[in-house]
Amino acid sequence: MSKLPDPSLRPLPTLIFASRWLQVPLYLGLIIAQAVYVVLFLKELWHLVSHANSFGEQQIMLVVLGLIDVVMISNLLVMVIVGGYETFVSRLGLQDHPDQPEWLSHVNAIVLKIKLAMAIIGISSIHLLRTFIEAGNLGSPNAGYTETGVMWQTIIHCTFILSALGIAYVDRLGQQPDGAPKAGH
Repeated sequence: MSKLPDPSLRPLPTLIFASRWLQVPLYLGLIIAQAVYVVLFLKELWHLVSHANSFGEQQIMLVVLGLIDVVMISNLLVMVIVGGYETFVSRLGLQDHPDQPEWLSHVNAIVLKIKLAMAIIGISSIHLLRTFIEAGNLGSPNAGYTETGVMWQTIIHCTFILSALGIAYVDRLGQQPDGAPKAGH
């Protein structure tokens, strides 16, 4: 027989549970940040199109990598906004909606962490690729990076990869042999 909760404590759990709605302004702020990224993308795209005849291959590649970077950061924002709201605030009620992202049907805190870690690695990879493309200028007065800067970017990128592997490993440890999460996970 279950014991009924003490009625004098009911307002506190209700307040604690309702406090999740305090995250809504944070998600709305991220939607505004997403709009800023759209403006940045359009500005960079215009820059590319208007200078296409005067840019060399390397300059075009760097601008395109910048566009890809903006898109990947925007994707990261969507994952945080949609996945975070669904996981921590309230259900979006998108079942059977044709535009529902596939990953949203099985999102939880650990899935969101792994997806975010993979997105951060992707963004870091783009930054590192841009650095490697510009590495030919190392030592010249026009160099945007130093050898030490390139080394630290590489170390930080490897740290992101190791962190993602650690998160995935911990998640795997929390799985039962049949793939179902352990109780409380």
